[in-house]
Amino acid sequence: MPFTDRSGLPRTGNRLLDDLPGPLFDLLNDKLTSVALVSGAALIEPFEPVENVYFPVDGIISIVRRLEDGASVEVAVVGHDGLVGVSILLDDDREPTESMVQSAGSALCIKADILRELLTSSPALRTALLRFVQALLAEMAQSAACNARHTAIQRLARWLLTSSDRTDRAELGLSHEFIAMMLGIRRAGVSVAFGQLREAGLVTNGRNKINIIDRPGLEAIACECYRDTKVERARLFPPQA
Repeated sequence: MPFTDRSGLPRTGNRLLDDLPGPLFDLLNDKLTSVALVSGAALIEPFEPVENVYFPVDGIISIVRRLEDGASVEVAVVGHDGLVGVSILLDDDREPTESMVQSAGSALCIKADILRELLTSSPALRTALLRFVQALLAEMAQSAACNARHTAIQRLARWLLTSSDRTDRAELGLSHEFIAMMLGIRRAGVSVAFGQLREAGLVTNGRNKINIIDRPGLEAIACECYRDTKVERARLFPPQA
């Protein structure tokens, strides 16, 4: 189905798609299907063939690396400014990570085989979408450094801000257990960090619900990893005039 607004410009709700030049967007427009994102669902399994590529409209998708002992750590977050299934852009069909829905919502979906054909016929489309791969790699590198060097409260602040950015919402429907799994730290550590953020008046949280009430204050708590990643994204995807 075609996606346009009253001016005739593409408006899907996914910024990566909406920022494409008209001719490139037209290549994809009638091949996109709207699908629901169900919380906890795995969109892509590690080392399994990628069958679909997803452009989130709302909701959040975690890129997760699972370990042999069953533990898992989130290495990146994808929201309405990106896509899931980047291996297709790189002429492959498998990924070492799992793409799991962190927060329910919706996405536009295209069959991997169809997108692969479009990328072959349009190098310009591949180049445009590959900019997101560069942004994703930068985020993964920053995440690795952050997990190794920064405190739980700094990492939690970064994670909350990043998740908020990917949805443009200050309210996040997530549990402490899920956050602990994503950050690779104990649930008790997450609870302590949340207590510090609450005492500072930066967030409120209840059962499966977190509200950011002082974003500047939360940014001041977060490590430089949040700011550096945001600057790199702005460089790769400058605001449209």
